[in-house]
Amino acid sequence: MQNSSVAPIPSDANDRRSKPPVVVYPVETLPAADLGLLNRARETLTKVSETIVPPREARSFHVPRGHFFRIVSVEGSQVGDLNLWNANDLSERFFSGKTRALHATHVGAGDRLWSSLPSLRPMATITYDTLGWYGWDDDGAGVHDVIGTRCDPYTNRLLKGNDYHHCCHSNLTRALAEDRNMSVEEAEAHVHDVLNVFMCTGFTRDTHQYFMKASPVRPGDFIEFFAEIDLLGALSACPGGDCGAGHSSDEAACYPLKVEVWKADPEIIAGWNFPERNPYPRTHR
Repeated sequence: MQNSSVAPIPSDANDRRSKPPVVVYPVETLPAADLGLLNRARETLTKVSETIVPPREARSFHVPRGHFFRIVSVEGSQVGDLNLWNANDLSERFFSGKTRALHATHVGAGDRLWSSLPSLRPMATITYDTLGWYGWDDDGAGVHDVIGTRCDPYTNRLLKGNDYHHCCHSNLTRALAEDRNMSVEEAEAHVHDVLNVFMCTGFTRDTHQYFMKASPVRPGDFIEFFAEIDLLGALSACPGGDCGAGHSSDEAACYPLKVEVWKADPEIIAGWNFPERNPYPRTHR
């Protein structure tokens, strides 16, 4: 007996399926990052600060416009969940969905992290990635995804029926609350979908479910960004460790991450065209 919830296959099914794909946002007119200028600036870098993010915790950090920052693996294979805000306006924050639509499901050198509407401008440009060699593996997985939302205690309660307070969502909430001297209830409203730094992910070929596998990151690896605006960041060292087995528990081996802030020669940076907020007038008509 046919399952009544499954619609019958139409006679023109193959024709419907054979339509060519169309890229939603052709980016040929998108202003490209001047990587030549940024590479010259990279040759002059001086480290000005660093922050250690403990395992299963998060820490905030600040990056002035025109500076670089790196997220560094320091002890073992560890992934991190990154939030970014305009340091002067928390309503402008990283927009993972639009970043994914403009670039890809996974980002690398030359890609930019875009901010939320109505500002929609580059917040940071990826300038270097020691895992850039990874590409796409045989499972269709890549590194540094803008697919996953972040592990959170609400989904954990839904799926496991218990409470775990070191999910990345909770970690980021506490870090922002401490940085801005606000309650966790106030801070939570500003926590948003993340860049999953060092995380190796994809979609299964049969059921198209989001999957993760052990990260290829090793101590000394890093991803580097150029701050296009004054940034407030928060980074969580995910309780899943390398995310090769699970998360949202104390079971995985976890390691610290390090955030380094670097300053370049101001004369070189003076040639950079810093982005303004999106000029759309918000008339919606």
